[in-house]
Amino acid sequence: MTQSDSFDVLVIGGGPGGTPAAFALAMAGKKVLLAEAGKGLGGTCLFEGCIPSKIYRETAARRHEAARNPGFGLETDGQPPEVNWRKVIARRDKLLQMRSQGALMRAKAMPTLEVVFGRARLDGPRKAVIETAQGAREITFGKAILATGSAPNHLPIPGADLPGVLDSNSLIHIDHIPRSLTLIGGGPIGVEMAQIFSMLGAKTTILEAAPRILGPVDARLAALLTDQLRQDGIDVRTGVRVQGIRRENGGLVTSIEENGDAVEIASDTVAIAAGRHPAVDGLGLETTAVQHDRHGVKTNAFLETDEPGIYATGDLAGAPMFAHWATAQAKAVAMHILGRSAPYPRPEHNTAVIFSWPELGMAGLTEEAARERGMDVAVAEYDYKIDARAQISHDGLGRLRLVYRTDDKVVVGVHALIEGAAELMGEAALIVKNGLTLPQLAMAIHPHPTLTEAFGLAAAQALAGKETG
Repeated sequence: MTQSDSFDVLVIGGGPGGTPAAFALAMAGKKVLLAEAGKGLGGTCLFEGCIPSKIYRETAARRHEAARNPGFGLETDGQPPEVNWRKVIARRDKLLQMRSQGALMRAKAMPTLEVVFGRARLDGPRKAVIETAQGAREITFGKAILATGSAPNHLPIPGADLPGVLDSNSLIHIDHIPRSLTLIGGGPIGVEMAQIFSMLGAKTTILEAAPRILGPVDARLAALLTDQLRQDGIDVRTGVRVQGIRRENGGLVTSIEENGDAVEIASDTVAIAAGRHPAVDGLGLETTAVQHDRHGVKTNAFLETDEPGIYATGDLAGAPMFAHWATAQAKAVAMHILGRSAPYPRPEHNTAVIFSWPELGMAGLTEEAARERGMDVAVAEYDYKIDARAQISHDGLGRLRLVYRTDDKVVVGVHALIEGAAELMGEAALIVKNGLTLPQLAMAIHPHPTLTEAFGLAAAQALAGKETG
C-alpha cells in the first residue's frame, strides 16, 4: 500500500449524506477519499428520487394547468397537449448529467479530495476495499462517514417479481406513460407518482394498507388532499390488503381484500412504492463494531456508530429519509470531525414537502405528534379560499395550520396545503427552528398579495380568540 492510499477521512456514498461532508472536510484541509458506487455524484435524490420526479411533475403540472386555461380567459381547443415522453426523458437526462458533472467539477477543484467511482466495503475499523473498473484498491483511513443511502422496500406479495411490476426506482426510469397504473403504497412516493402519471393521462389507483394515506402528515391536510385526489379521478383505496399480482390478457391484475371483500384491479403497470430501507448490504459492517437493524445503522447523538471514528448519515442512519436532512447531518458530522462546535439537526425542526397537487409542506410537529409529546397545543388555521393570491392563481383548495403551545404561543409546527407550499417552507423552517411566537408572526409585515401573508393572518386570528384546534 502506498502513502497515497492513506486518508484522513473516507466517505462512502456520493449523495446528499456524503458529498457535503467530503467537501467541507476537504476545504478544511483534510485528505479525503469519496467513494461512489453509482454513475455520478448525487445519490438517490439526483438519479432516482427528488430531481427526476420533480422534472416529471413539472411537465405533468404544465399539462394540468393547460386544462384550466379557460378560467384565465385563454381560449384553447379544450384538449390538454400531447406528451412527448422521449423529450421528457431527454430533458431529465440532461439536467441530471449537468448537476452531477457540476458536483464532480467542484470536487476536482479541491486538491485534498479524491473521488473514486467504485463499490467500497469496510475491511476492519480502519481499512476498506474499493472495487473499481480498474480492480480492487485497498486504503486505510483515520475516520469514515457511511452514507450509502437506502433502497426500495420489496413486499412479499405473490407476483411482485412479474414483468411490469416495478419498484420506485424503476418507475422513475419507465420508458413510456402507462395507460393505467396501480401504486401499492400511499406514502409520499406513491402519492406523488400517482398524481404525476394521472396528470399525464394514466388511469391511476393508490392502494394503502393503513386507514389513510400519508400517515405521518397532518391528518386534516391529508384528508383534504385525499378528497382532491379522488376529485381528480385517482382511485384511492385505504385499509386494503394486497393478496397478489398476476398476468392476464396482456396486463396485470392486482387482487386485494377490501372491507372483507375480494376485489381485482386491472392495469398495465404496477409499482410498489412502500417506503425504503437503509442500504447496509455489502458494506462490510461485520468487520467492525458497527451495529444496525432494519431501521438503520445505530448511532449516538453525534451520529457516531459503536465503532469509534465511524459515522453514519442520511437514509443509512434511518428516518427521516430526506435529502436535505442528510445534508444537514453531513455538515454537522464534518464540523464534529474538525473539532468545531455545530448544532446537530433535530427531528422536531425538520421540514419536508410532498410534491402533490397541491403541494403539501410541513415543518416541525403535527398537532397529533405534539400532543403525543404531552404538549398542550392549539391550532391557528387559515383557509386559502379567502386568500387574494390563491384566488388569482385559481387555487380553490388550500389550508395553513400553525400548531402552537397554548401557554407561551410558541409555534412548534407549520403545515400547508396549497400549490406553492414548497416555497412557504423556508419561512416555516425559520419559525419552528427559532421558536417564534404567534405575536411575532402577527406583527411581521408580509408582502401583498402573497401566500405568505397567511402566516400573519392566521396568527392574528388565533390571538383574537378564533383558533380552530
